[in-house]
Amino acid sequence: MQALTNRVKEVSRKPMSLWERMYLPAVFKGMVITFSHIFKKTPTINYPEKKRPFSPVFRGLQILNRDEEGRENCTACGLCAVACPAEAITMEAAERQPGEEHLYREEKYAARYEINMLRCIFCGLCEDACPKDAIYLSETFTPADYQRKQFIYNKKDLLIPHPKEEPEAYKKALGNRAGNKTAN
Repeated sequence: MQALTNRVKEVSRKPMSLWERMYLPAVFKGMVITFSHIFKKTPTINYPEKKRPFSPVFRGLQILNRDEEGRENCTACGLCAVACPAEAITMEAAERQPGEEHLYREEKYAARYEINMLRCIFCGLCEDACPKDAIYLSETFTPADYQRKQFIYNKKDLLIPHPKEEPEAYKKALGNRAGNKTAN
């Protein structure tokens, strides 16, 4: 029979000696390994006092974006919902009424937008599919909770803070994307 990998080792079937049957060498080797770890730096991070650095390509909680004037970018085209392999996104479109130009950029907007975070696999396909840069995955991870209904985020939960009313919260929600927007 041919092996699938070249990691195959022949197992020795010779009887163990008295020294090997006492298991002292194995116990001693285990103690050396254990004591060597005592003096190494601990990999534990004391959250929330310290925050661990994330990779630049980390994909966290979704955010619905606004433009510089505070209007919602989402036009309810549905491309993010179609692109989502987990079918975690649900939306309903509505038409902008006269006098709502300060709220929505386009004539159509998402009246209802929900993401089921229990189904989301954080793949980033919703972000890639959006032609209006309306949704992106932030640098925030999903918080824990005890009830399933708390993991269905609606539009109010996902919408980024207003850039003119809450500029500090808006910059914090943008994270490193704020630096990337000026570079592009």
